[in-house]
Amino acid sequence: MDIYQPNRKARGRARERHASRRGNAMVTRSAAPNSIDDNNTPLIAETPVMSRAPRTITADNLEVWKGRALVFTRDAAWYARRSPWVWGSAIAAVLLLIALFFGHYITGARVYPNVWALETDLGGLTPDEASAALQSAWTRDVRIILRDGAREWSALPADLGMRLNAPVTIEAARAVGLGGMPFGYEVLPAVELDFLTAQNFLLDLTELSKILPYNAGYSWQGDQLVGMPGTDGRFLDIAATMETLQNNLPQIATTGVFNITMTTTPPDQRDPEPYLLQARAFTAQDFIIRGYDPFSDEHFAWTTDRNTLTSWLEAGESGLSLRDDLFADFIAAQTASLQSTNDRRYVEPIDTMSKMRAAITSAEHEITIRVRYFAGQYTVQSGDNGYRIARRTGVPFYQLQQANPGRDWEVPLSVGESINVPSPDITLPLDPVPNKRIVVDMRSQTLVAFENGEVAFNWSISTGIDRAPTSPGIYQILSHHETASGGSYELCSAVGCANWVMDYFMGIYEVVPGLVNGFHGNVLLPNGTLLGGGNVGSPFTYGCIMSEQEQARMLYYWADQGTIVEIIGRDYPPRSRLAADWYGQQAAAQMGIEIG
Repeated sequence: MDIYQPNRKARGRARERHASRRGNAMVTRSAAPNSIDDNNTPLIAETPVMSRAPRTITADNLEVWKGRALVFTRDAAWYARRSPWVWGSAIAAVLLLIALFFGHYITGARVYPNVWALETDLGGLTPDEASAALQSAWTRDVRIILRDGAREWSALPADLGMRLNAPVTIEAARAVGLGGMPFGYEVLPAVELDFLTAQNFLLDLTELSKILPYNAGYSWQGDQLVGMPGTDGRFLDIAATMETLQNNLPQIATTGVFNITMTTTPPDQRDPEPYLLQARAFTAQDFIIRGYDPFSDEHFAWTTDRNTLTSWLEAGESGLSLRDDLFADFIAAQTASLQSTNDRRYVEPIDTMSKMRAAITSAEHEITIRVRYFAGQYTVQSGDNGYRIARRTGVPFYQLQQANPGRDWEVPLSVGESINVPSPDITLPLDPVPNKRIVVDMRSQTLVAFENGEVAFNWSISTGIDRAPTSPGIYQILSHHETASGGSYELCSAVGCANWVMDYFMGIYEVVPGLVNGFHGNVLLPNGTLLGGGNVGSPFTYGCIMSEQEQARMLYYWADQGTIVEIIGRDYPPRSRLAADWYGQQAAAQMGIEIG
């Protein structure tokens, strides 16, 4: 009779597992009592003993743990081979995890793991999250270093007109898929360029980055003057640099480095030797730069050490010349010194450099430069009108009109109103003669001439009448004419305007363009009457300054072209110390007070 045994199969598998374990069981040996072999040697009995893993892993029981793990692995493998549902379930679990992984990124439109842009990990982020992260990195972390060899300048991307296109960058990151697994994937950012902003930035950088060509120069080594070879200049090539920027926007944004393109310009003269002897002769003596303020009659003297003087020299194409950029630093320093006492004063660079070049060429060791004045402002006071402001500022009225275009001078001025006043230099178009000065006092109707600070001569004169006054101010001798013609609207009639003739005329300023007032002697009127002699000492002319004939002749031949003329009056007090001291002494003498 058949007997059904449902648990037999299970017991059979248990036996198999038991047998498998026995194959891995540890064996111990022990001596059995009274057991010997044929040679009277005690026998050792082998008894299988199942190992038990200790509770903790130590260096001593590490091998036991390894054996236990091996047994577990073999049991698991045995179950997998004999139970299809086990490995099927494992495969299903893996597939489920993969499906969940892809579903998480697909349904959320997220960037797959390990994808980067702008050193920012975008893995697992939604488009909005990734956009915020990229914009934050763009504004906070990205800096562009512009390089020319060892020289560097730093800029923000916005300074260069670079704009991040976050949506396009994120699409590129999502398109990578699993390409970032396992080593990571760097996505280049999508960047756009504002051409005008970039171009303006590079135009500004042109001045910062330029290196002027350095013509051959000279330097002192101990007591020996030696030549220094010229070097090339470097200038930013804006067109080539813009092209490089446009073609490499993603790489520049990622690396933060932008190598700009420069052009090289050779010096005019690379070899200093042809003019070395000339340089040695020029630097062998001290060089003096004299300054002269024709308005205040102040004199300055500036000297420099031999190293600074030598640094101003360069070898030009045809001889020794001036290194303009270094000499300009000296000019700026003297301007700063002058403005410490009067902020309208300055040294004009172009004129000063021209005189310095001429001195180098002709091997002179002294030049005189002129102190100039900036334009200014005048604040209207009670009772002012255009003519009075002109007299107070020492500027002819027509020049005041030109400095204030559109102003109606017939309309009364308001107290406190600001009026533009041109630079007083407009009345001194020629180089001043620094050692001569003519002072005219309209109050006392006198003239005094100074040479090297000493009185050369003085006498009485006649200035303009009230309806044709002489203009006060600082002027200079502009012209010499032994005879000149003049006239006035008062001499005009229905048949025309009659003119008079003046002897020893020297023009000093324009009343209006083409009409000049000046010094003169006798005047021959149209009717044949000769004015002069007894007519001086009180206002008598139509704006000119008249002296007696012999005095006018003396002044004519003494006053050089460019000699300063200071005309003072009630509205225009003395500007120079010479004028102030002289008329102070005259006033004191009249009152019987001794000065000095």
